[in-house]
Amino acid sequence: MTMRARELADGFDLEKLTGEFYANPYPTYRALRENAPVKLMPNGCYFLTRYDDLVTAYKNTKAFSSDKKKEFLPKYGDSLLYEHHTTSLVFNDPPAHTRVRRLIMGALSPRAIAGMEGNLIALVDGLLDRIAKKERFELIGDFASAIPVEVIGNLLDVPHDEREPLRDWSLAILGALEPVIGKEAFDRGNTAVKDFLAYLETLVERRRAKPGNPDRDVLTRLIQGEDNGERLTAKELLHNCIFLLNAGHETTTNLIGNGLVTLTENPDEKQRLIEQPDLIKSAVEEMLRYESSNQLGNRMIVEDIELGGVKLPAGTLVTLCIGAANRDGAQFPDPERFDVARTPNRHLAFGTGAHQCAGMALARLEGAIAISRFLARFPNYALDGVPVRGGRVRFRGFLSVPCSINT
Repeated sequence: MTMRARELADGFDLEKLTGEFYANPYPTYRALRENAPVKLMPNGCYFLTRYDDLVTAYKNTKAFSSDKKKEFLPKYGDSLLYEHHTTSLVFNDPPAHTRVRRLIMGALSPRAIAGMEGNLIALVDGLLDRIAKKERFELIGDFASAIPVEVIGNLLDVPHDEREPLRDWSLAILGALEPVIGKEAFDRGNTAVKDFLAYLETLVERRRAKPGNPDRDVLTRLIQGEDNGERLTAKELLHNCIFLLNAGHETTTNLIGNGLVTLTENPDEKQRLIEQPDLIKSAVEEMLRYESSNQLGNRMIVEDIELGGVKLPAGTLVTLCIGAANRDGAQFPDPERFDVARTPNRHLAFGTGAHQCAGMALARLEGAIAISRFLARFPNYALDGVPVRGGRVRFRGFLSVPCSINT
C-alpha cells in the first residue's frame, strides 16, 4: 500500500489524468497528502492537498491572489471567455472583489433566501410528482439539474419560456475551466459566453424599462445598486449575472446528485437519515465534504511564502485541492467514512475567508429541501444502471444517474 501510494504521488500530473482517477480520485489525493502535500507539477505549478495549507491560501489574500488575468491570458487569449472569467466575482481580489460581492450579498440576504423556501418546496414537489408517474427516472435530468436552474432563473426573473439554454450555457462556460481543454471545449465555451451576453443585454434593457421588486429580483437589485450610489459597470453587471448562474447551477446539481448516489452506496446511513430526518442539515454538510461539488481552486502567489517546508516564490501558480483537503485525517476523524451526523464538520466545499461562497446559504437550503423531500417520497429508490460521471476533475458530478422508485 505504501509503495502504491508513493507511485500514485510520484506519477501524478493534473494535465494527464486517467479514467481510474476520474472515477475515484480519493486514493490519489490521499497518496499526495501523505507523500507530497505540496506537489510540484511538470508544468511548474504546485498542487496542495492538506486542509491547513488550503486554509492558509484562502485566508492570506495578500500572498495568494485570486486575480486570473496572468494565468488565463495564455489559455484563453483575447476572447470572451477571458473577459468573462477575469470580470466575474470569484476571480478578482479586493477591492474589486469586495465591491461586487457586497452588491451580490445584498441581493442574497437571509431574509431574501428565507422568502424563497415556499417556492422551492413547490418546485421540488412538482418534480417529485412527475417522477412518481414513472417506474424509471433520470436523477440528474429529471430532478437534480432542474432545481438550481429554476432557482437562479427566479432570482434573475428570467421568463420560464426563455430558460431552456441556461444549463447548456453554464456547462460550456464552466467546462472551459478544466486544467486542459481542446479547441472544441474552448469554442463551445466562447460561444456560450457570446450567446449568454446577448441574451442578458436584452433582459437588462427590459428590466431597466420595467424594474422588478429589488427584494426578490436580484437583477433589479444589481441594476439599481446600493443607496450610496455604488453600482456595477455594464460589463460587470452582465458577467456577474453569468457568474450567478454558473456558481449556483452545476455545484448545486452536483450536491443533490452526489448526495443521493452516496446514500445508495451507504445504505445504513441512508436508513439512518430516513428514520431521523432532522439530521438533514448535518447530512448535507457531510455530502459537501465527502463528495465536494467543486474539487479544485486556483491562486497565484504574489509574494514569497513557505508551505510545508517548500519555498514558493512570487509568480508561482498553485492549485487548491478541495476534494483532498475535505478528507484530511488531521481535520476529520475517520475521513473516508460517510457519516450523516458528523460534527463538527468544517469542510472547505464553500471555501473560507474573503472568497467564501456568496450563495452557500441558498445552496444549503436547496440541498436540504431537495434531498429530504426526495427521501420522504421515495425511500426505496435505487440505482437502475451505471451512473455516468461528468468526466471533469474541477467539478465532480454525474451527467446521468438512471434510477427506479422501487415502491
